[in-house]
Amino acid sequence: MRIVVFLVVLGLVALLGYVGITGYFLAHAAAGLLKVGPVAAVLATAEPPGDPQALGYRGDPMQALSLPFSTVDIETPLGTAEAWLVPAAGPETGRAIYVHGIAGAREDGYRILSLLHEAGWSVLLMTYRNDIGAPTSPDGSYGFGLSEWPDLQAAVAQMAPDESTPGLLVVADSMGGAILGQFLGQSPLAGRVRAVALDSPALSFAAVVDHLAAQGDKPLRSVIAWTARQILPFQSPLPLAQAEVGATFQAFAGPMFIAHGTGDRIVPVGPSQALAAARSAPTVSLWTEAGHLGSYAGDPAAYRAAFTDFLKRITP
Repeated sequence: MRIVVFLVVLGLVALLGYVGITGYFLAHAAAGLLKVGPVAAVLATAEPPGDPQALGYRGDPMQALSLPFSTVDIETPLGTAEAWLVPAAGPETGRAIYVHGIAGAREDGYRILSLLHEAGWSVLLMTYRNDIGAPTSPDGSYGFGLSEWPDLQAAVAQMAPDESTPGLLVVADSMGGAILGQFLGQSPLAGRVRAVALDSPALSFAAVVDHLAAQGDKPLRSVIAWTARQILPFQSPLPLAQAEVGATFQAFAGPMFIAHGTGDRIVPVGPSQALAAARSAPTVSLWTEAGHLGSYAGDPAAYRAAFTDFLKRITP
């Protein structure tokens, strides 16, 4: 009997050790995603594409799309951040701001820029803290929107300087969605945004951790993910439990566009689908089988049609 009890206890200790160690490494990996440098270094090893519509292309709007632009300064709380302002073709229908994702760049918005420019929108392709052309954050970390949203607020103040300015469209990719969500939830200027467009939006850091845990074939993945979330406060100084913006977007009263692929191995599609299903305001959604931010490349015609339909729902 003692041997049986000993073996049971030994098994429980081994199980707890497995869950704890695996959860620790998952938390470490999740926190590592928010460190400035490593993700960008991995992306930098790839050969930049020559197609301006492809993620990773680098070059200004004139080089990329033969579009005139001006370089403008955005005065953020950390200092001056550079942005590109592409004026509308002809009479201005509206104004838009593009917010890229983690370790991305303003050029990632070119697929949307071409659509907006054709439709008469002026577009600001902004940078924010830790980007090239923008200030570095003191902690050397991305904040999953928790620290970056004041930079978006500065861009909104510049594009819509007062209440008489027509409302803005904000287009946000990946962690840009988290930045936009925090802005909408916390900024006194949130009311100046009348429509939002999201591609592979990062709506929940906890969901990203769960998604990372689900990538492997390890047993007890949900328990490991839960353990990682308990360890995260010791791995990162950020209040990542507050990095949840799904409810904020659900309550947003303006038109919304959401594109997301089921093949996304970085940001789970589930929260996006739940958001679209829960909204009562006008929502245009495009679900594909693409990977992260790959819906446009997977079917440009379908993406363009859905986005054009969305633009028609934005009242002047």
